[in-house]
Amino acid sequence: MLRTILLLIIALIIVPLVAFYIDDPLTTLQQTMLRTAAIMTLVVAMYCFIVSELVRNYSQVDKLWSIVPLLYGWYFASASGWEPRIVLMAVLISIWGARLTYNFSRRGAYQWKFWAGEEDYRWAILRQQPHLNTRLKWGLFNLFFICLYQNGLILLFTLPAVMAAGSGNGITIADIVLAIISVGFVVMEYIADQQQWNFQKEKYRRINNNEPLTEPYSDGFVSSGLWKYFRHPNYTAEQAIWVVFYLFSVSATGKWLNWSIAGCVLLMLLFQGSADFSEKISAGKYPKYKDYQKRVGRFFPKLF
Repeated sequence: MLRTILLLIIALIIVPLVAFYIDDPLTTLQQTMLRTAAIMTLVVAMYCFIVSELVRNYSQVDKLWSIVPLLYGWYFASASGWEPRIVLMAVLISIWGARLTYNFSRRGAYQWKFWAGEEDYRWAILRQQPHLNTRLKWGLFNLFFICLYQNGLILLFTLPAVMAAGSGNGITIADIVLAIISVGFVVMEYIADQQQWNFQKEKYRRINNNEPLTEPYSDGFVSSGLWKYFRHPNYTAEQAIWVVFYLFSVSATGKWLNWSIAGCVLLMLLFQGSADFSEKISAGKYPKYKDYQKRVGRFFPKLF
């Protein structure tokens, strides 16, 4: 896991730089938008670091993951002079953010003590790893990966809105098609999360009431609905949402490859590492999970 994290941090530095320098120079408008958003990112990252270190709850970035992109999206829309395409992109971010915030909030992530709430169980497991189990090591990991890397990534996958700004053309048929596809993936993610929620809620209801765990609850993990075809249908939809978001910059510029692709590429790398870690935990907890891994594709259905 540490090797994966180091690769992600290196990629965060190299991929955007390479993408940036091989593309056309930024316009004055784009430079202003990027500079302001970068300052916002640093402020949010430092907030997350300070609060998490004070209260020892390391899911502060998780709490803001679905909220901060809305701030970027609507700032970009405002800075662009309310260009129709950028407004549409901000609306799509808002739809995505509202659904994800709802899903996170019902798991107890938000409380009136804004720094409290559910912490991602994986952070507790990571803190016990030999290479992270001292106060200094974990503090550095918290600063550079949890706070700076993840907040930097959040900014990067919203940057197609900066690339699309100032294009001078209005909303096209391609934009409308992309918007419909994006909403479709949000619906897919909602369905997947709801199926997971229903399964886990019923499983723990039976456990708490000392009722027998019959199949499929005895397996410990959901494998029906969308989860019958993907091991991580919610991850599949999440990655697809931001790939589609990148395509708005293609629609605006006519360039299939531009520097704003860095965000969705790095997001896919993050989900690869996250899925690796989650599946390692699940395979250790549930005897049938390894067979599930053989039968079902991770992000895409197995055809053979």
